[in-house]
Amino acid sequence: MNSHIYGIDFGTSNSVLSIFNETTHEIATTLSIPSILYFPDEYDPALPLKYFVGSAAIEQYIADGMKGRFMKSIKRVLPRTNFVETRIHNKSFTAAGLITLILKELKTKADAIVGYDCKKAILGRPVFFDDESSINDSIAQKRLLQAANQAGLTEIRFQFEPIGAAFAYEKIISRKEKVLVADLGGGTTDFTFIELDPAKSMEKDRRKDILATGGIYIGGDSFDSAFMWEKGTPYFGRGVMYESMPGKLVDVPPSFFSNICSWEKMNFFNGLKVQNDLRQYYSYSKQNEKLKNLITLTENNLGYSIFQSIEKTKVDLSQLDTSLFEFNKFGINIHNAITLEEYNKIINRDLSKIDQYLNTFLSKNNIKPEDIDSLFLTGGTSMVRAVKQLFNTKLPHVKVKSDDNFISVAKGLAYSGYLFQ
Repeated sequence: MNSHIYGIDFGTSNSVLSIFNETTHEIATTLSIPSILYFPDEYDPALPLKYFVGSAAIEQYIADGMKGRFMKSIKRVLPRTNFVETRIHNKSFTAAGLITLILKELKTKADAIVGYDCKKAILGRPVFFDDESSINDSIAQKRLLQAANQAGLTEIRFQFEPIGAAFAYEKIISRKEKVLVADLGGGTTDFTFIELDPAKSMEKDRRKDILATGGIYIGGDSFDSAFMWEKGTPYFGRGVMYESMPGKLVDVPPSFFSNICSWEKMNFFNGLKVQNDLRQYYSYSKQNEKLKNLITLTENNLGYSIFQSIEKTKVDLSQLDTSLFEFNKFGINIHNAITLEEYNKIINRDLSKIDQYLNTFLSKNNIKPEDIDSLFLTGGTSMVRAVKQLFNTKLPHVKVKSDDNFISVAKGLAYSGYLFQ
């Protein structure tokens, strides 16, 4: 009997699918894969274009010596109107086309479990794909819908991701609560203020229980970019000067360094002109060793490797007071002890933006701290210690709860079947 709903949380870092059985009213299982694509450098035009998804993409990319096109944080291009398509070998891909490959991988795995071609899904979306443009936000949702349709999902409803997280939390409480849900992912931080009641968990319409929603386009990727700027780019030439004319020294253009701080801009270095320009600056700087590191980083596609090191440092500091930012490949040698205090200073600008947005959210919706019974934190970025401290300081009297930080949204989306009624 075809009686399942897929709750799908397409995330910046990971994508998760929960299978909800409409007969038993239970989650059957939950699947998760990294939101990563890899297209090998080797290519035969007589054969279908070869690609890998998720963990297989990471493994094959490393096995191939980190050649080819490796794509991470694809969700971030959804609202970007200047991203029309990218060409990979002989094929052009739109944003929707790239995301289709990830959603199709998840759907194929889930269909094998339920035993049929399931068409029904509730897709999560951030409260704002783009917090500055409603037009871009609408474009992002249309692209995500198109990707889901192309992956074989034709009965679609959308749900805000923090509302999904709220419904997951509702399954573990025993009484009515007004809950502030903070969903801190790789790309966005979203808030929902909602009245939860386990007695209502199977009701068809929960719209009246959703008291307020909002969000800001800052997440774990923002922290990683800030870290790369402060602690990574000095190893790749930020601050190095070159001789623009005899006797005149100027800084190497900062765009080179801002473009290695985010995954969407990594392709900036693919062009022949940029590579030639970089080699000229290397020459004019009297072959500065740090600019040589930048050439090595970009020519050998080492971006993923260095961001792995940054991620490790972030994860370590969620438990420890000191971590080692370390990267040793192709002659690039970084060995830098990072304290929790240093890390908190690096991400302080983004934390302040989250703090300011939360103040605005509470004020705009007339939510007083005493109105909040509990705070539910979810998303991988919620494990950053400075993030936890921010909420503890702002809402000291409120109970802080969490479930599985990586799958609670998908589970709650799967519980949102009332959207089909």
